[in-house]
Amino acid sequence: MIAAVVIGAFAGVLAGLLGVGGGVLFVPALTVFLGLGQVEAEATSLLAIMPMALVGAWRQHRYGNLRAHDAVVLGALSVPGAVAGVSIVEVLPERLVQIAFAGLMLLIAWRMVRGAPREEPEAAVSEGPDPGRPAS
Repeated sequence: MIAAVVIGAFAGVLAGLLGVGGGVLFVPALTVFLGLGQVEAEATSLLAIMPMALVGAWRQHRYGNLRAHDAVVLGALSVPGAVAGVSIVEVLPERLVQIAFAGLMLLIAWRMVRGAPREEPEAAVSEGPDPGRPAS
C-alpha cells in the first residue's frame, strides 16, 4: 500500500510538471514496484489516471493552455480505440505486450530527443494570458 501511495504522489507531481501519466508512469511502476502483470498494470492505470488527468486539465485550463476542442475530439475517438485495444490485448501473449509497450516508449523518447518538427496551428499562436496570473 505504501508503494502505491508513493507511486501516486510521484506520478501526480510528474503529470503536473511534464504532462505525463498513466502509461508512461503508472504501468512501469505498477509492474516493477507492485508486481502486477503488464495487462493488469495497463488496466489499473486506465482508472488511476482519471482523477490526475481531470485535475491537471482543470489547472492547465486556468492558465489558458487547454485546447478543449482537440481534447474532445481525441477523447471521443479514443473510446472505440480503447474497446478495440482491450479486445486485442486479451488474445496477445503478455510478453509481446510488454515488448510493444517498451518499444513505443523508446520510439517516442527518440522522436522527442531528436527534436521532431512541430507546426504551430495559427489559431494557437498568441501571446496568451499573463504568465504570472491564472486565467479566470
